[in-house]
Amino acid sequence: MKKALIVFLCVLLTGCAPTSGTSAQSTGSQSTPQDSSVQSSDSSSQDSSSGAPDASQDSEEPPSQPDPSVTSGSTENQDQIIEELLSTMTVEEKVGQMFFVRCPDTGAVEAVSQYKLGGYILFGRDFKDKTAEQVRNDISSYQSASGVPLLIGTDEEGGTVVRASSNPNLFSHRGLSPQALFAEGGMDSIIQDARQKSVTLLGLGVNVNLAPVADVSTDPNDFIYDRSFGQDAQATAEYVSNVVKTMDAEGIGSVLKHFPGYGNNVDTHTGVAIDERPYETFQTSDYLPFTAGIQAGADAILVSHNVMSCVDNQLPASLSPAVHNELRSTLGFQGVIMTDDLAMDAVVAYAGDQSPAVMAVKAGNDMIITTDFQTQIPEVVQAVKSGEIDETQIDQSVTRVLQWKYDLGLLGN
Repeated sequence: MKKALIVFLCVLLTGCAPTSGTSAQSTGSQSTPQDSSVQSSDSSSQDSSSGAPDASQDSEEPPSQPDPSVTSGSTENQDQIIEELLSTMTVEEKVGQMFFVRCPDTGAVEAVSQYKLGGYILFGRDFKDKTAEQVRNDISSYQSASGVPLLIGTDEEGGTVVRASSNPNLFSHRGLSPQALFAEGGMDSIIQDARQKSVTLLGLGVNVNLAPVADVSTDPNDFIYDRSFGQDAQATAEYVSNVVKTMDAEGIGSVLKHFPGYGNNVDTHTGVAIDERPYETFQTSDYLPFTAGIQAGADAILVSHNVMSCVDNQLPASLSPAVHNELRSTLGFQGVIMTDDLAMDAVVAYAGDQSPAVMAVKAGNDMIITTDFQTQIPEVVQAVKSGEIDETQIDQSVTRVLQWKYDLGLLGN
């Protein structure tokens, strides 16, 4: 698969030269809700210093990144690269691209090759006590094992969720929360922080930051408050727009979370959250930051496990076709939609004896965040082969994933 990718990319890029070039990239050099994926011991730490994070203290120059202001090739060439790559994939390879999984403790390199994964999400343990060079080497080994370059993501929100900046070898200090940054220096501090954080992560090989948090919360008692901007919908929308634009300018992937908005609901890591607010509340409040993020160019949106009763009172948002239709039709989002971690208690309770991954794909998710990929990938593959899931839907999702990778400069462009 990897050799096939290299051969046809070389042919395509030679025969259909881009109108403007970009810097060459190594696949290993790109940069989940508290972790919306799974809570870990580093998620409860409080802000301990001020200012925005500096670039890595390691003296090595960060790998070259694509210049977002430069158009790398025509749309036709871009579409051709993606279509050709998709046409070479087996069902197993396509399904693997839809899984954005927690990097396992052991066998991470082997898992990339065996399951044809779309990406790894790195947690605090993957950065702990390591130097920048060690992190880069780890990520490079994952990329080298992958036929299609991986998305390498982490949750570096600032404040209580700081997977990478909790390691002083990588950042000069722990990242501040959005609320603390704004109190310190207004929106200028927010933008500076987003820029410097993006540069540092990219220098480590991390190409996606699962941020910003787009939830609207003004009550300090809310579960999500400490991770949110802490202001009303309009102010949160401005915050989200600025962060997404800054991340895009630096060439790192962005993920808005947690659609349709936590509001004052409980933590779905540990239980079911049923949101009984009226639809008008979402229209006039919760949707505004997501709409602003979409308009600013957000790459992906992460869907929570809250039950949005006004739209679907039977299923959590992550497993609900109706909620996904809100994103596609009502908000007009055309990028990658991904689940929150399918290992969280809220979704496990609803799935029962069904495969949550199969349910998630049928609902309209393009990517699955999970720790149980060894079981769930074969389940989705079987659902496709049996006709339970139409392969055309898989092709549409994988096309979106590959489009994202192309936009990040990962497909040889």
